[in-house]
Amino acid sequence: MSISQQSASEKASILAEALPYIRRFNDKTIVIKYGGNAMTEDHLKDCFARDVVLLKLVGMNPVVVHGGGPQINDLLARVGKQGEFIQGMRVTDRETMDIVEMVLGGLVNKEIVSLINQHGGRAVGLTGKDGGFIKAKKLYLQGGDSDEQIDNGQDGEVGSIDPELVSLLDTRDFIPVVAPIGVGENGEAYNINADLVAGKLAETLKAEKLILMTNTPGVLDKSGNLLTGLTESKIKALVADGTISGGMLPKLASCLEAVSNGVNTVQIIDGRVEHALLLEILTDEGVGTLIRAE
Repeated sequence: MSISQQSASEKASILAEALPYIRRFNDKTIVIKYGGNAMTEDHLKDCFARDVVLLKLVGMNPVVVHGGGPQINDLLARVGKQGEFIQGMRVTDRETMDIVEMVLGGLVNKEIVSLINQHGGRAVGLTGKDGGFIKAKKLYLQGGDSDEQIDNGQDGEVGSIDPELVSLLDTRDFIPVVAPIGVGENGEAYNINADLVAGKLAETLKAEKLILMTNTPGVLDKSGNLLTGLTESKIKALVADGTISGGMLPKLASCLEAVSNGVNTVQIIDGRVEHALLLEILTDEGVGTLIRAE
């Protein structure tokens, strides 16, 4: 068999492998949290945009929720302000909130929308303020003392999500791209962790899958080995022994809540891998860490 024939045969095999998954996930909602290196390296941005467009073209309903931590940190540094985190969550004072809105609701959101549209999709950018679809409330973190509450400024948590706007866009073949900014009772903006927004949106939309793209192959043990098939009890043990900490904490909290509230499967995958979305959704092996209910 010639090299060209072998290549053609491999391509045909890949397409055949994808077909059952295309059928299985037809008209299913897949919520994708987009973050990490996949958002900062040009060739990975293109891979992501093409993957999202392909998923829509074969009949799935992708909904993108994006972060923007590196971009926020860059702009904070340019204005001489140091980013601060507590328990993996950004401390958002008023000045930081202004920058968060500019970066997430403007720069990052519109870049993702533009890339998807350039590759043949029909993306629409949203923040939680649009139509008031993400209602937020102030987030207080628990201190070391169980009675102590830490004020994180204009950090918020999801109070409720109205799915009507996103569902309408899906039915009209648009791809929603959501910046994780919520709106309070008095119209004030809140910065909400993108993993938490993605998880709550997946629950509200009754999504088939929640996929979190990040800068790691998945959840790793202390020796750097990939862990998968995680449940609530296993995750609690990993937190207790210090294996899981920092920014992975809100990710896994979101994952556990999602699988406990009807989302079929949750995966944490490596956004540094080209076409990671297609590998996860359309191949037998998949990639990353699978999280499931007990």
